[in-house]
Amino acid sequence: MATINLLLSFLCILTTTALSQPTIAPPYSQEPIDAATPISPASSSPPSISPTPPPASIPPKTPLVPALFVIGDSSVDSGTNNFLGTFARADRLPYGRDFDTHEPTGRFCNGRTPVDYIALRLGLPFVPSFLGQTGRVEDMLHGLNFASAAAGIIFTSGSELGQHVSLSQQIQQFTDTYEQFVLSMGQQAAINLISNSVLYISIGINDYIHYYLRNESNVQNLYLPWSFNRFLASTVMQEIKNLYRINVRKVVVMGLPPIGCAPHYLCEYKVKDGQCVEEINNMVLEFNFIMRYMIEELSEALPYSHIIFCDVFQGSMDMLKNSERYGFKVTTDACCGLGDYKGFLMCLSPDMACSNASDHIWWDQFHPTDAVNAILADNVWNGLHTKMCYPMNLEDVVANTY
Repeated sequence: MATINLLLSFLCILTTTALSQPTIAPPYSQEPIDAATPISPASSSPPSISPTPPPASIPPKTPLVPALFVIGDSSVDSGTNNFLGTFARADRLPYGRDFDTHEPTGRFCNGRTPVDYIALRLGLPFVPSFLGQTGRVEDMLHGLNFASAAAGIIFTSGSELGQHVSLSQQIQQFTDTYEQFVLSMGQQAAINLISNSVLYISIGINDYIHYYLRNESNVQNLYLPWSFNRFLASTVMQEIKNLYRINVRKVVVMGLPPIGCAPHYLCEYKVKDGQCVEEINNMVLEFNFIMRYMIEELSEALPYSHIIFCDVFQGSMDMLKNSERYGFKVTTDACCGLGDYKGFLMCLSPDMACSNASDHIWWDQFHPTDAVNAILADNVWNGLHTKMCYPMNLEDVVANTY
């Protein structure tokens, strides 16, 4: 019966997705934005999109939530892996060249990640890496970023690259932080801080890149994609339940992006005309569907929780299919890399990078540019460009206080 309900929900989601008409806002400037300035789209918008650009969004003077906590992988890592022995590092140029400081920070991007833009929306400073902070409670009150590049839901995913902090280890770090808050400020104050803060989770892609697609531990013969996806989603659901027990109430769970369109796989599969690898994208679609379904059920089971699922695949494909209207000129090749589609070798030096990342969707083999991250963050916040989050946007979640 559960499987039948799952399939019926899948058909319903596909139908609503097909019928929805996304709206597209003007493209973003790639110039770094000071944290105190408005978060605004570029003024040069094509007439076909919107004759009148929407007003600039000014970061609130008072934070909308006490803190932002981040769990995830390289999509949101802000420097964790700088402190680890691993090949999965972004602590050298050209990474960070378009960031506010024009210096590499450990972010796997030319500029900001989605959580940097989300922090500004919330009226918060950029969230520091857990391993990069001093350990003083005062430095943690606005949030911490536990994300680690190459991390996966499965403990060993990405381990061939070296050290990383897996999902379960990040959950433990978060739990330790909560206990430190309790000791420092008292239990009720710690409960109020955590329950009104936002937890942003973005993880799972490395369980495909570094585990399933590599057939580690003969996994493809043990699990069909559907069963593997259910295993991953169930693991995430259990971890959210664990977080709920320490009073986490506002959760954003990001789905997986269309990695079948990533330059690495376009190169590896030797595709023609930049066509995405459908067999990979189909696995991602399945995972996202199962995650959305399970999150809907979990939200109903956990009183006073607001857990939303944001479909990165949906938002990313909208950009890929309507690239010109978003202001992107290059949709298949990475800005930085070597080989076909610049996807054979990772970004290693400034000489390998294009001059203008803002007209590219992909920054390197797997990661999007700052311009894409800005659009995805807007979609998470209020669905400005296209609806991504269910059953509500982050703006609606934040409006609910305890």
